[in-house]
Amino acid sequence: MWSIGELARETGVKPTTIRWYEQEGWLPPPARTAGGHRAYGVAHLRRLGFIRHARELGFGSEAIRALLDLADHPEADCGAVHAIALAQIREIDARLRRLEALRGELQRMAASCAGGVAGDCRIIETLADFAHGHCEDPTHGKP
Repeated sequence: MWSIGELARETGVKPTTIRWYEQEGWLPPPARTAGGHRAYGVAHLRRLGFIRHARELGFGSEAIRALLDLADHPEADCGAVHAIALAQIREIDARLRRLEALRGELQRMAASCAGGVAGDCRIIETLADFAHGHCEDPTHGKP
């Protein structure tokens, strides 16, 4: 049995997050010691590992809740798990496309930088133009 602090150290999950998982029903209520302290077992350790790994893979709360429910029902159709995984892959692909677009924009901004002083910096100018709503053309008003 582990205390909440020991479980937190063992899993790398903060005690406040462990309590939140309990409140959300992601973790079953732990046993209590005679003094009223939480006492966690191996099942809690494994479940926290599952949740943490799912988080590391980028699954959102709704998907994790569904995966936990499916994990709790070993007779459930694995097709539902597969669908959740495919949806996560699509989300990752979309994020990668957004990151590539951001990278391209930053490369264009950096390529326009010739050094010099910050007052003449094209990167700062481009960021300022975007902040003022003039983002249609990155060379806005410049030759």
